[in-house]
Amino acid sequence: MTQWLASFLCTSCLLGAPSVFATPQQLSGQHPVDNAAPAQGIFLVFPFDNDGAGPRLDWLGEGLEELTIQRLSDDGQQVYSHAGRAAELERYGLPTSAKFSHATMLRIGTDLDADYVVFGRFNSDGQTLTVEARVLRIHPAGLSPAVRESGPLSSLMDLHARLMWKLLAANDPKDKQTFAQFGQLQRPLRLDAFEHYVRGLLASDDDQRVKELRQAVSLDPEWPAPSFALGQAAFSRRDCEGALTWFARIPRSNSRYVEAEFTSGVCRLLLDQPDKAELVFTALQDSLKDNLVSGADLPEILNDLALARARQGKTAPAMDELRHATDLDPDEDDYPFNLGLLYLQAKDPASAEKYFRLACDREPDNPEDRALLIYSLQKAGKKDEAEDERSSAEESLGPNALPAVKPDSFGKMQRVTDELDITALQLEIVSSQNALAEPAAKGDGSTTSAYSLVRKARAELAAGHLDSAETDYRAALAAQPDYPSAHRGLAEVLRRQGKLDDAIAELQAALARRDSAVDRTTLARIYLEQKKTAQAQDELQRALKLAPNYTAAKQLLEHLQGKNPGGTSP
Repeated sequence: MTQWLASFLCTSCLLGAPSVFATPQQLSGQHPVDNAAPAQGIFLVFPFDNDGAGPRLDWLGEGLEELTIQRLSDDGQQVYSHAGRAAELERYGLPTSAKFSHATMLRIGTDLDADYVVFGRFNSDGQTLTVEARVLRIHPAGLSPAVRESGPLSSLMDLHARLMWKLLAANDPKDKQTFAQFGQLQRPLRLDAFEHYVRGLLASDDDQRVKELRQAVSLDPEWPAPSFALGQAAFSRRDCEGALTWFARIPRSNSRYVEAEFTSGVCRLLLDQPDKAELVFTALQDSLKDNLVSGADLPEILNDLALARARQGKTAPAMDELRHATDLDPDEDDYPFNLGLLYLQAKDPASAEKYFRLACDREPDNPEDRALLIYSLQKAGKKDEAEDERSSAEESLGPNALPAVKPDSFGKMQRVTDELDITALQLEIVSSQNALAEPAAKGDGSTTSAYSLVRKARAELAAGHLDSAETDYRAALAAQPDYPSAHRGLAEVLRRQGKLDDAIAELQAALARRDSAVDRTTLARIYLEQKKTAQAQDELQRALKLAPNYTAAKQLLEHLQGKNPGGTSP
């Protein structure tokens, strides 16, 4: 039995322990008050299983997930988006719509730093719809009683609202909110508009997606969700004028506002309106800082803000922002690449070489990174080094892989970040809010205190505060020495500090507790930084045995096997 499976079986045993959730008898009228702590934290929602309804209602699986996310958000809860959950499943090579065991959902919730996982099922005889939902608590592990509602298919919206009220009551016995009060927080939704919206999200054909979403807007013009989805659809086609029109309909109070604003800023860059882009990114950055205890910066925003300023001749602040983005994300090559371009434009090829070399270290197979490194070496007078780099690049990438470098095209080569990691942003906001709301953890060895410390440490790490993050991660491990998330986080801190052997030891400690394709891929990257190619390849092969579709591991292994034709596929 693998260590990963053993740990999951132990976790599954916990799910049978007595629950501290409210009983069904407590769900009528006002919720009773007891001495339990209020439920605060992040919710992660999975699609609901079709448990007997006909295929015509298959859309309800993701539909109930989306509706649950919206209901919880309207109630003021922090909820991961569907996209955030789907991205995490991709890391494990898991299909986004598969049925998962409680243990698998618990693991995914733990790795996403969620506090509660919501899942359920539905069935229908063609006339009546029955929906059931449960909450899986992460720390300490526990499973709530099922809550259930039935009614005519046409009553789905009211039925689901009552279901969510019951679910929140079961999850938080101190909540005194009546159903009427809960309902006042919920935006009324038309069932027909909601169905068109979900069918639009699920459509594989772009024209069909837009048709369904436009129908949803026409039925419910004030509902922001389909407008946001249409903005995303327009942006995917690089129809920036259309995207800006749709994103302008998203109110500041909406949970998708940050994404809409960020993409609007990207559109301004693509439309060559750097002054307007700067205003968008500056306002967004200031707003986020006001809402984060750590005053954190996000590298995606820093990168695009830097480009907006650089295009207006504000080179010095642009360079500062790109350096900070480079430090915040140790794997992304776009930030040092953009910084190298600015140094070339500033006639400083020696500094440009430093950042193009860093970009090549992060993404060895990128021909553009390699070509600019060679160009910088040549301009810096390092002819022999340039020729060595060219020979190495032609050997690994092919004789005609390197693009021609034309100085008058440097501006066009800038790399705009067009996607914001909203999942990480949500986590950081909640971690920071919890740091304000809760006193410092007591360090009494409890799971809860270690969990709080890890959440606080992640907010500090996201802000680039390595010393503070290290202190909190070590405190979490003092409270709970076998906590994988604390070992993993400390490994990232140590990696950024250049303490690679110590980082490896922490990742191995995390893997000893729970195997992970993500951790093994990170371990492989560190081995590559140490020029230990064989160990890196071994870790990647192990990662792909766990998660055969994990893109990061597949791409890195393909790169290594391309350099070593004798390598074997996993």
